[in-house]
Amino acid sequence: MSNRNRPVAGAGCRIGVLGGGQLGRMLGIAGIPLGFRFVFLDPAADACASATGDLLQAGFSDVDAARELAGLVDVATFDFENVPGSSAAALEEICALYPASNALEAAQDRLVEKDLLTSLGIPVPGYRCVSSRTDLLEALDSLGYPAVLKTRRLGYDGKGQAVLRDQEDLERAWQKLAGSELILEAFVPFEAECSLIAVRARDGKTRAWPLTRNVHSDGILTLSLPGVFDEDLESRAATMMQVLMEHLDYCGVLTMEFFLLDGKLLVNEIAPRVHNSGHWTIDGAVCSQFENHLRAITAMPLGNTDMTGCSLMFNWIGRLPDRDKAMAVPGLHWHDYGKSARPGRKIGHATLNAASMEELKAGAMRLASVAGGEFPRLLKSLWA
Repeated sequence: MSNRNRPVAGAGCRIGVLGGGQLGRMLGIAGIPLGFRFVFLDPAADACASATGDLLQAGFSDVDAARELAGLVDVATFDFENVPGSSAAALEEICALYPASNALEAAQDRLVEKDLLTSLGIPVPGYRCVSSRTDLLEALDSLGYPAVLKTRRLGYDGKGQAVLRDQEDLERAWQKLAGSELILEAFVPFEAECSLIAVRARDGKTRAWPLTRNVHSDGILTLSLPGVFDEDLESRAATMMQVLMEHLDYCGVLTMEFFLLDGKLLVNEIAPRVHNSGHWTIDGAVCSQFENHLRAITAMPLGNTDMTGCSLMFNWIGRLPDRDKAMAVPGLHWHDYGKSARPGRKIGHATLNAASMEELKAGAMRLASVAGGEFPRLLKSLWA
């Protein structure tokens, strides 16, 4: 029997997680009531997920540590997609890993990702591989200005990329990024950014949460508002998701991030894991993305993904606003990740729930006033 088909125990099942950040922490919080126990592998001694399970402190590229983790658990997963392939393969030899390593390989390299989506007939912005300055100039001749130059690997939250609007931008970006494997993507003057989060069980059954509108600041997700797009758009997004999940024989939660332009959806990127834009599901859906991910990888029945009302997620980046003032807003759910504050770091979030969109807007403006910074301005752009 292969590791992928091996039965997983119910209560007392031991789940290994490559990564001990806030996503791992929220998996732990969701799994403890189900009777699961967790072991996290992370290089940080203060990994915030360790509050919900045991910590195996080691580097992600430590193959021996990955094997040790595999020997301690019944099934494994990960909370970020940049797990070294060697570690994933070593773990997969010993215990089941969900999502499997083929999904990791597809998401770790932007060129591989775009080629895969294109081969499946899933629309993406125009793109070109860039291995030299000559490649870059030829790619710009093809795609034109503006365009976005990105590293093929390891970029996230706006890191490892630069917008090229003219020759001066090109020179600065080339000096900064040359030496890495690169991809040039056409700039998309999108009307909105959105994401679809879905879950697929081992038996192929799938469920999806509502398509969610997202607002970013400096490349980092700041606000997420689910349930505001029409059924036709959601259906088209779900079809793309289904095609990809079936191709990968996927198990667990998968996220597709889209640009919406002229009524069309273009996939910006995929994430084979639970996702920041789905944090609202903890407090605003019947079954959260975290619980359903665990249900999927342990062969439990999937939970209902319906919204329980109107929800809006605020991401706390770099600092936490005044907790007591924020929690005075009706319908507010507070999440502190237990991480030290520093610029650009995700250290918490809050989800605001309401019975109606009008009530949600009123509470959101009040919360934005408490949070300060860019939130009042970004909130106005969300409702625009």
